[in-house]
Amino acid sequence: MGADFQMNTNLSPGIQAMLPLLYAAWADRHLNLKEIHALRKKANTLAFLTEADKKELMEWTDPVRPPARELFQQWQTMGRNAAEMLPPDRKASLAELSAILGHNAEGNAADRAAFWDQQINPLTELELGLGGINETTYRGLFPRFDQREKLVEAVRDATVNPAEFQAVLDGEHADTIARVKEILLRPAFERKTLRIKEEYRDQVLEWCKILGQEGIGAMAFPEEYGGEDDMGSYAAAFETLAYHDLSMTIKFGVQFGLWGGAVANLGTKRHHDKYLRETGTLELPGCFAMTETGHGSNVRGLETTAVYDHETRELIVHSPSVAAGKEYIGNAMHSKVAAVFCQLIVGGESKGVHAVVVPIRDEEHNTLPGVRVVDNGYKLGLNGVDNGRLWFTRVRVPVENLLDKFGGINAAGDYESEIENPSRRFFTMLGTLVGGRVCVPRAGMSAAKSALAIAVRYGLRRRQFAADPLKAETIIMDYPNQQRRLIPLVAKAYAVQFGLDYLLERYVNRSEKDMREIEAMAAGLKSYATWFATAAIQECREATGGKGYLAENRFADLKADTDIFTTFEGDNNVLMQLVAKSLLTEFSKSFKEDGNFAMLKFISRRVSTIVTEQNPYAIRQTDRAHLTSRAFYQQAFDFRARRLTSTLAQRLRAYVKDGKSSHEASLLCQTHMIAAAEAYVESLCLEHSLKRVDALESGQTKSVLKKTIQLYALHTIESHAGWYLESDYIAGVKSKAIRKAVDVLCAELRYEVGALVNGFGIPDELLGAPIAL
Repeated sequence: MGADFQMNTNLSPGIQAMLPLLYAAWADRHLNLKEIHALRKKANTLAFLTEADKKELMEWTDPVRPPARELFQQWQTMGRNAAEMLPPDRKASLAELSAILGHNAEGNAADRAAFWDQQINPLTELELGLGGINETTYRGLFPRFDQREKLVEAVRDATVNPAEFQAVLDGEHADTIARVKEILLRPAFERKTLRIKEEYRDQVLEWCKILGQEGIGAMAFPEEYGGEDDMGSYAAAFETLAYHDLSMTIKFGVQFGLWGGAVANLGTKRHHDKYLRETGTLELPGCFAMTETGHGSNVRGLETTAVYDHETRELIVHSPSVAAGKEYIGNAMHSKVAAVFCQLIVGGESKGVHAVVVPIRDEEHNTLPGVRVVDNGYKLGLNGVDNGRLWFTRVRVPVENLLDKFGGINAAGDYESEIENPSRRFFTMLGTLVGGRVCVPRAGMSAAKSALAIAVRYGLRRRQFAADPLKAETIIMDYPNQQRRLIPLVAKAYAVQFGLDYLLERYVNRSEKDMREIEAMAAGLKSYATWFATAAIQECREATGGKGYLAENRFADLKADTDIFTTFEGDNNVLMQLVAKSLLTEFSKSFKEDGNFAMLKFISRRVSTIVTEQNPYAIRQTDRAHLTSRAFYQQAFDFRARRLTSTLAQRLRAYVKDGKSSHEASLLCQTHMIAAAEAYVESLCLEHSLKRVDALESGQTKSVLKKTIQLYALHTIESHAGWYLESDYIAGVKSKAIRKAVDVLCAELRYEVGALVNGFGIPDELLGAPIAL
């Protein structure tokens, strides 16, 4: 340990051990006779000092030859660095610093401990001989002396116990979350640095097998197949896994959520009987083969075919081109079977995209004839996930392998489905798989929460700069800019989580008529949450400086592993356009159903907004009571969502009237569509955040969360200030007042932010970063 602090290689370990004592003795710029006598007398008895050390020490205790200022500050720096390394069970004393700086860092742990203990007693006597040091000097060496106990500084000034926030976030799934954390804290889940992908993949597979054996993977499956028939608990487990390792989380999701979900949601009882139980325990590893190299998010355009051969009652699965290869398939290298999405051809006619179970390996794990598997190799992140590419060359499987819940082939060889409309059948099938978009953003948020917890904890203990070099430096979270960088992100994390919780509740309790709305909601929240995660992790990395750049502090992996979240389960930009189209459909539907009444209602609302929200007084109102009132920020969110949707509809209609096709019109309005979708999601998050806070009993927890959501609201309005100014919803003076109000809220929440991030409930062992512990 001491070797880390040997800044001047000309100093022996013995002299370095004496530096904290020398610093304290010289701190008032003058050594008195008592200090000189104590230092010199005791130094002669110290076994670890050589004769040369003692001679040098005599020179440095000469009152007529004080150390140069630069040397004195170097002693202080070395002492402060040593103070950073003090173990939690050690007292913050000069003797402890001396032992750290002087002991042999190269011996084994037992030798170091013995050496440390041997030095402590004589060094402590020497410290006492100095007669104590004043508070300023003490703080100069121990700027964090009142922060030694774990998390004390982080929550020292908070008014709410972090457990109260955790109870709000965990909600009805608290038991499941606790159960998964207990499993992850076992020795078998010790986090290792495995840079060779094969080793990392094997470790992730072993972890997933344990989770399968513990029943975590099968939670959403019916009870008769070893599950709990509880999609809510499965989603809660999934997000909790993301606190540990994201490769494990994604492989878990592929095995149990995608492959298992395809069988459970698209198959019928015979498929459930054959596959589900072994899928839930991971005795049968499977993969989900939908995306193709040439078509990406365009599922309807998939090229892979499954041609029905009535003579043999088989389906012939075939990849007609290189571009038809299934791309980025998770679990591809470990799987024995695949749910392959392809164009079903019956009697020479396409019946649309369906899923077929195709065996890809035998019991010895050899690739089966007609199946080609290629490893995707190393990626930017998630290298513990075995992604691969799949091609099929006229692979025959029994017709019973068709997952035929929504459409199948009867004994006569004819296609039949209860859903006659092909388009409705396609969207109904995809709607059953929306669970992936419900779960993925929850994992992304877990990564963002981890980053925020690390950055905020570090910000509450790290000090930097002071007017007087001998006084304690400023905690960096006390700097307004640091508050501005991190605290709004914490507020947004809470708001997005509340929005995701509402989505999960709707999905778990869904009915068929709700599915279009839920699909749009899932697409929007998945995009919004994963964009937020990548941005928040980057900001947290920068906010922790060089320490955040170290791999041990986890930002490297968090950044790399979540980067793909913005493009899997659907590219975010594509998904947001789907959200906008859904908004337009609902907008148009309301006019068709209500006719003239809808038009009158629309005009009336616009007039009302102009009178009450856009009048000359309202757009210039700047008092805090108004800006932090629910009436203001909720109306501002609603206005943006309504206006962007209505103007989008008007623009599209104008382009179509001008002779453009609907596709051309959509391309011309693409950025407008994404903005409208974003406004919809932000309104959703705000609405359900307010409902969650309203549901709490009155008290400090409710009060702090109310202020947290106020910050989310005002910071979001501030981020769209240009649009609000262009729309004459706020004037310049009000825009400035909003910015100041955000500053004030950040300052007020500075004393709660430690408790807010600890309220995420991430155990230290899972958080892992040394700078956060």
